[in-house]
Amino acid sequence: MKTKKNGNNWTAYYDSETGRYFAEIMYTSREGREQYNYEITKDIYSRLGTFKDDVENERLIKTANMTYSFENTMYGTLGPERTVWDEEANEAMNKTVERQNEKKKKC
Repeated sequence: MKTKKNGNNWTAYYDSETGRYFAEIMYTSREGREQYNYEITKDIYSRLGTFKDDVENERLIKTANMTYSFENTMYGTLGPERTVWDEEANEAMNKTVERQNEKKKKC
């Protein structure tokens, strides 16, 4: 199974060691940055990338449980605002990304 899928503003990961699926949506512009992490299901992961429009992929991701958000925009907040709903899932996603990046460097 493919362990990473991505579009313009989203990336999804499958961690074969734990059998868990994660996704992040990130927007960056001159006005700031927003990042939202989700723990998604196998069904959501399998459907990602099958839509013609990335907005549909983002809508599908947003149906899952959000585990982390970061917003630092000129219009939204005065400074970094962090909210973590599920620290364990957020840490597991970060470890998955690190492992996939290490494997990529070795190849």
